Amino acid sequence: MDVSELLIEAYDRLPDLVRAAVDGLTPDQLRQAPAPGANTIGWLVWHLTRIQDDHVADVMGAEQVWVTGDWAARFALPADTRDTGYGYTAAQVAAVRPESVQVLVDYYEAVHARTRQFLAGLGPAELDRVVDEAWDPPVTLGVRLVSVVEDDLQHVGQAAYVRGLLGVG
Repeated sequence: MDVSELLIEAYDRLPDLVRAAVDGLTPDQLRQAPAPGANTIGWLVWHLTRIQDDHVADVMGAEQVWVTGDWAARFALPADTRDTGYGYTAAQVAAVRPESVQVLVDYYEAVHARTRQFLAGLGPAELDRVVDEAWDPPVTLGVRLVSVVEDDLQHVGQAAYVRGLLGVG
């Protein structure tokens, strides 16, 4: 297995997990926090998608999927490419209002398709390219891609957990 296939294997696990976390939920369930100040399923899935969209677009030198369609309006949010949900307050989490399960799935699948296409063309030497010098040590492409999939897996797991807390099977 080459590095591209390995990364694709990891990222390809996410679409089914995203769909399972949101399948059959109503817009109200997507927006329901399991406790005061806790993250909602809608926010968790939106945020994991925004992180992947932002970080992969950056390493590709491409525009984010978020601004290539009407995604922001479908979440009742501004089309700000810097807004990924990082550091959100409870009020900001509550303001993320996906219109439906389908918009969460569609946005994730659009981001995943672009990510997968990018990963398919990667070779081992490219993973050593420094993509962020703001850290010590500087972040390479390989480290960034692993960080994104790890963050996404944590958040989709949290969404599945919240689904259980809400009593949705």
